[in-house]
Formats: sequence, C-alpha cells, structure tokens
Amino acid sequence: MHSPFLAPDQAIAPLAIDYQHGDSEPAHSHSCSQLIHTLCGVVEVHTALGTWMVPPGRGIWLPAYVEHSLRFIGGVKARTLFVDPLARADLPAQCQVVQISPLLRELILVSLTIPAGYLPGGRDERIMELLLDELRLLPTLPLYLPEPKEPELLMLSQQICRDLSASWELEEVAARLNISSRTLSRRFQRETGLRFSDWVRQAKLLDALQQLAAGNSVIDVALALGYDSPSAFSAMFRRSLGVSPSEYFSQSEFRSPH
Repeated sequence: MHSPFLAPDQAIAPLAIDYQHGDSEPAHSHSCSQLIHTLCGVVEVHTALGTWMVPPGRGIWLPAYVEHSLRFIGGVKARTLFVDPLARADLPAQCQVVQISPLLRELILVSLTIPAGYLPGGRDERIMELLLDELRLLPTLPLYLPEPKEPELLMLSQQICRDLSASWELEEVAARLNISSRTLSRRFQRETGLRFSDWVRQAKLLDALQQLAAGNSVIDVALALGYDSPSAFSAMFRRSLGVSPSEYFSQSEFRSPH
C-alpha cells in the first residue's frame, strides 16, 4: 500500500509543521517511514517499547507501521520527511533519536521548496537522492527510555517517573518489593537492557530535557530531580550528552527562515 503522504513514484515527501507548547498527537502510524527534525523545542515520542525524547536540533527516525504518539514541549518547529521504506535497502529498521548533521539539516530545509512533481534528472532529484543517502548514515543518540513489560517493574518505573526527586537507591527499592537487590537488578536489566541506576538516571535526563525546553532554569530542574546542586546536575548532563545544559540548547538555536 502506498502512503497517502507520498505521490506515486515519490520517495520523499517533506512537511513543515509548527506546534504550540502542550500540543499532542494521539497514537497513530504511517505506511511510510518518518524522520521528525526539530528546529526548536522538544518532542516526546512514545511507542509500545518506551519513550524517546527529541531535543532541539536533533531528530527521530520512525520506521513504517510503528504506532507512536507525540507530545510537544516548548514552541516546536518540526520539519518532517515521510520516506518510502523501500527507497533504500539499508534505511534504519528501529526507532532512534538521531543527530542531524549540518548537511542533512540544509537538505531538509531545501527539500521543502521542491515541488512534489519535480522532473527526473535535474537538481531537485539529485537533492532528494542525496537526502536518501544521508538518511542511511544517521548517528544515534542515547535518548531512549525503555519500558519494562513485567507488571511489577512497569508499576515501579511509572512510580519513579512520577517522583524523580526521590533517591531510588537499588537496595531500598528492592527491600520495598521484598526481593534482593541482586534479583531486582537482574530482572530490571533483562526487561530494559539497562542497569537500574542507569535507567533512573536516563529517566531524569529525559525529564530534564522537557523542563529545560519549557523554560525552567537549571537550578530549578536540578532541585526538581533531586540533585544536591546545579553543578551535580550539570555534571550528569555533560557526562550523558557531552555538553552543559545551556550549551546543549544554544547549539540548536533556531536561525532558519524556513
């Protein structure tokens, strides 16, 4: 079945949509793959496997037929590519938050100016072909929070996300569940692929991205997530993403007129 977003014989359909803070899209899927690139603002993407957080200037790849819901934090300028999943044999096969190179960013913006019925053999077709080549090389970013399926662990993970300011030490949580810390650690890693402490830190990181995008200060975010000081929070943020919170968001300041 051909996607309604793609015209016959069309491999890519670009789309520009701006969202207000708090906007959302209910669970849905497409018969084509999708790249959502955020020029500014943060997008939270939820699927049956877990949650992905897309910071400003980055993107998320969604394969065809993956059901997903979207929530927008801050004013979001989204630039989307709907892609024929058969356009290249080695397009990504899994959901993933991705780095958007300067070249890919400019190609996406230029693609928005190309009419759907462009003629083959010219500049427009070469731009679209280069876009497809770049989509095969998307570097992934560690901005995914896997969701456990086991009911007891799923309930625990939801409790953690509702109260990220708590300490959530492995031994204390295991005692509350009346199991050993070793058993909890083994079960949690089997379900999520992450150590318990790493999962909690990842949950805090993704929540921090939402709060910062909504305009909260670094000190307020640090305290809301249970850190003793803004410097401790910034150190965690830098270890995870390579830069401080202020640097991370300034790197993606929206400058394009598109």
